[in-house]
This record gives sequence, structure tokens and C-alpha cells, in this order.
Amino acid sequence: MPSSHPTGRLHLVARPVADDGDTTRFCSSCAFAEACIAVGYGKPELMELHCLVEHVGTFRAGEHVFRTGDPFRAIYAVRNGSVKTRLFDRDGNEQVLGFYLPGEVVGLNAIYPEHFPCDAVALEDTQFCRFSFPAMSALAARQPAVQQHLFRLISKELGAVSLLAGDHSADERMAAFLVDLSTRYAVRGLPAARFHLSMSRADIANYLRLAAETVSRVLGRFRGQGLIALEGRELVLLDMDGLRKLGASLLPE
Repeated sequence: MPSSHPTGRLHLVARPVADDGDTTRFCSSCAFAEACIAVGYGKPELMELHCLVEHVGTFRAGEHVFRTGDPFRAIYAVRNGSVKTRLFDRDGNEQVLGFYLPGEVVGLNAIYPEHFPCDAVALEDTQFCRFSFPAMSALAARQPAVQQHLFRLISKELGAVSLLAGDHSADERMAAFLVDLSTRYAVRGLPAARFHLSMSRADIANYLRLAAETVSRVLGRFRGQGLIALEGRELVLLDMDGLRKLGASLLPE
């Protein structure tokens, strides 16, 4: 059935309830899979959570998932594709706040103000699991595993600005950014050393607070040093240890 979202456009809901056909487990990209697996939960134990989920999309590249100021009613877990969040300053300049990959949750920063404080824009064809947050909060109060994992997701969101903290070189920022992407793909069982950069050089530069030309120079330097191979947006991490060492001051121990 069709489902509306804050832009006013209609997007088809693949199924009213998320289901990948497995009777015991959730989708492999489920944002709550880690919590379920850790305590041995599956669909039978967390049927209430399963019933909260809607599959929504597809959102095409450039389409808004939500806009700044929209009322906060749900969080969005990326099923496939990717998303960027952004703000515009008073002069109309874009500020990229972050990128979200499969299994990651967009919209947690709207919990307190009860409206979205930024835009979320699809970077490519992207689908989501949408969770009603009031219903999710009520379930979390009854299911400790869900509550604890929700707290972890919120904590991770708050710590995501670490790549921008302190006085670090362009090489350090870029190395940490690439290692961080790789780690996040690996957590979801996706290829971690070879992947498509869905975000543009300009978006990466904006996020890392660098000039676009600087990003191109750094990537070229990394390629010359044998750290990466890059063809268009297809990236291969050839020397993960080297990248991790270079970005060590920005990465968690």
C-alpha cells in the first residue's frame, strides 16, 4: 500500500510489516539484530518489535527522507542504500553532518526536540525499516535488550562527531574516515575492503571540513602510497594497517 512521508510524495511500502521470509530471524541488515543475537532473541521472542516495523522506500538519490523541522514520529533504519544528513546555515551553505549505511539508524537526534533538526537525503536508491518511536519506547520499557540497544544507538550517534574533533591533518581525517566506513560495513557482514563510495567528493570534503580539492589530493596521495586503489567511486583498501596507523588519533582504541 502507499505510504506518505514528510515531503508529501508517496512511496510504496513493500510490506506493512518487515519480513524477509525467515521464521526465526530478522533481516540481516536489521538495526536491532545485534541486540537480538546477543541475548538469543529472534522473531518469536521479539514479535512485538517485528510488528512495529514498516518497510518503506524506495527513495531515489536526492530525495528527502525527512526535512528540518518535520515532526518526529519515527526513526529510520537503513535496509539498503545510504543517506546523508545535513543542515544549511543562514547564508544557505550546506553542512554535511554524517552518512548512514545499511543497519544504521537515522533520526535519533530528533528525540529531544521532537522535530527533526536536519535533513536526511538519500545518496542512492535506499530503503528503510521505519519504527514508530512512541511504540518503540513503550516496547523498550518492557524488553531490556531492546532498551539497552536503543541506548547504545543513541550513544553512538552522540559520539559520531569524533572525526571532526581536534586539530588534525587532512591525511589523518581521510584515513580515519575510510577506516570508519570499513569498520561499519564489516559489522553488518558486508565487504569491508572493497566498496562503492555513494557520497561525492564534495560531500566527503564538507563532512571532514576540508576543501574538495584537498580531498582529491589526499586520495591521490593515498593511491600513490599504495594505501588504496580508486576508480571513480569504487574503492579498495589495500593497506588497512597503514590507514589505521595514519588515522589512529581519531579512531577508537
